Amino acid sequence: MQMNPLGRTGLMVSELCLGTMTFGTQTSQPEAHRQIDRALDAGINFIDTAEMYPVNPVSAETVGRTEEIIGNWIQENPARRGDYILATKHSGEGMKHFRDGAPISSKTIPEAIDSSLARLKTDYIDLYQFHWPNRGSYMFRQNWRYDPSPQRRDEIVDNMRDCLEALQAEVDKGRIRTFGLSNESAWGTAQWLRLAEETGAPRVASVQNEYSLLCRLYDTDMAELSVQEEVGLMAFSPLATGILTGKYQNGAIPEGSRKSLNPELGGRESPRVYDAAAAYLDIAKRHGLDPVHMALAWCRTRPFMMSAIFGATTFEQLERALGATEVSLSEEVVEEIEAAHRAHPMPY
Repeated sequence: MQMNPLGRTGLMVSELCLGTMTFGTQTSQPEAHRQIDRALDAGINFIDTAEMYPVNPVSAETVGRTEEIIGNWIQENPARRGDYILATKHSGEGMKHFRDGAPISSKTIPEAIDSSLARLKTDYIDLYQFHWPNRGSYMFRQNWRYDPSPQRRDEIVDNMRDCLEALQAEVDKGRIRTFGLSNESAWGTAQWLRLAEETGAPRVASVQNEYSLLCRLYDTDMAELSVQEEVGLMAFSPLATGILTGKYQNGAIPEGSRKSLNPELGGRESPRVYDAAAAYLDIAKRHGLDPVHMALAWCRTRPFMMSAIFGATTFEQLERALGATEVSLSEEVVEEIEAAHRAHPMPY
């Protein structure tokens, strides 16, 4: 298992991160605990969750349940707390199930951390992330009509300063160790970095954005920022919600799959996406590669990659994903992947 730096924190995280967003809906507590045990035994030292999880669907009745399930495991395994990096996320503006949809601020941060720590049954969070910016984001298919012109720069920067002061207070109390972003832009990340440098507040260590063979918005400005500022990418949906496994080809919808619960796959369903997936599946087949292994191993080749977050509804899916750490892609495969990307750019 390759280990990579978590920003400039001195912490190291595994190339694969155990995603947990199905814990409590599609994945039961006993199965979730079994997954955590297996992931740690396999060399993964990185677990990612969020206060709003589980998903499929997100509901008022289930928010927080994933943290509770992880917390029950932590309570049962107190001696292992130093063996892994635990990451969770503060929901952004508009999440009505928390704080009536209030924006992230110095008022909400202590409250949100109180609640996460209680559910997680731990004294500290290693990586505390903002799930999405208060101002909104071009992520989740908003890139097609993204318009930042209504944003008010002074208000955004003032809020960032306010949040950084609150984060510093939490670091001083020992309740969080470091700070990360999610669904952020190059401009936004640069502002957080600039303000942290000016004030001595916690520096952004990571950015958790969507990234896969089918979704490569990170490849330009964010890539440059990541490399130059040592802010690594935590790639979510590296298997494109299962599309890259091939299980949805030719109209298939396996029982219990994400598509059976969310037919649009969060906006990823499109007329072009399955042709694009077919191109990558063909590369894997011709080179004798499991497409899951190829997709995850390809993430390792990217210069800005810190860790790829994969979610496994079942234990069998977890075992399959773990096999990616034993796979290295040849230059020929990488070149064919780049050719497929040029032929099928941005399929959703």
